Amino acid sequence: MTLRHTVFALHPETPEAGMEMSELFAGRGYDLGAISDRLQAVAAEVGLPLKVNTRIYNSRRAQELGKWSESEGKGGAFRAAVYHAYFVAGRDISQTDELTSIVADIGLPADAAQQILRDRTFAGAVDADWRRAGELGITAVPTLHCQGRLLVGFTPYETLRQFIAD
Repeated sequence: MTLRHTVFALHPETPEAGMEMSELFAGRGYDLGAISDRLQAVAAEVGLPLKVNTRIYNSRRAQELGKWSESEGKGGAFRAAVYHAYFVAGRDISQTDELTSIVADIGLPADAAQQILRDRTFAGAVDADWRRAGELGITAVPTLHCQGRLLVGFTPYETLRQFIAD
């Protein structure tokens, strides 16, 4: 079985400057406090650092650099670094300076990252992933796709193991 990471536009309407979560979810009936508490509990259960963010940023550029980092054999390092930047340090991952700093931290050239963002070199790869996610009916993260089936959300290990085994 081959693992393939596919990027997904969870909230593509998010402006580049970002927005407050309360604004994004206004009028939708979500209890953001309860959602945050659940995320914190799940993260703590598995020892994953997680800071409560009240602001969401547009991650399109990060996704494009993620595709580039994959082509350079650094996809996992990039995903981990972007996770830490946003979900632990609260950094604005929509900003070119933040992204090029992250790239440099994992050993890729910042000047190449800037050029890739300027030229939109990996925009097509991200667009293809977004289309694929739409075709599969993916509307949430995390979502796992295996043999035509989807597993959505944070699930217990046994559920994940069974999903892959079936």
